[in-house]
Amino acid sequence: MKFLGVLLLILGWTGAATGRAADDNDVTPLIFSPGHLKPVDSVLKVKVGEKAPTFSLPAVTGGRVALAGFRGRKNVLISFVPAAFTPVCSAQWPGYQLARDMFDQRDVVLLGITTDNIPSLYAWTRAMGGVWFPVLSDFYPHGEVARKFGVLRSDGMAERALFLVDKRGVIRWIDVHDINQRPPLEDLEQALEKLPR
Repeated sequence: MKFLGVLLLILGWTGAATGRAADDNDVTPLIFSPGHLKPVDSVLKVKVGEKAPTFSLPAVTGGRVALAGFRGRKNVLISFVPAAFTPVCSAQWPGYQLARDMFDQRDVVLLGITTDNIPSLYAWTRAMGGVWFPVLSDFYPHGEVARKFGVLRSDGMAERALFLVDKRGVIRWIDVHDINQRPPLEDLEQALEKLPR
């Protein structure tokens, strides 16, 4: 019975992350605040104009998603975030719900990546009310993909980082953002507008 109560609290939490009105089931206290962190704690290993490192990661929805699977078909925005159930991450990804048309118009697929495991990501994305893009786990080998890009922090979390990769697999834009802040959608919109058609 205790498990059912916790599950109902988690599933009832969507208001906190999506901006809808809170109700009696508001579980905002389940969001862990890590406090102020060092803004950037890694050394980037890639740069604009280079081919993006290849990867294949397990998805929350099952199966695996490989970056190479989009080559020649879609531009890709890779969104690394530090951790599930944290305040900024829980606002950043739902914010992309508002920008879905922007992605569709530029033929861009969004891939969300964290170093959390699949069960944690499943619970978190459900608590946020779901997201429209694939959510991938870089849990094992721990942080391997984040390490390839040079955004694995010393504490084992990924940076808050965005990589825009064109249909040829070339990195066109990078934003390794202050981990304590959400990247502005306006900056992303400007980067998307510069993609080759």
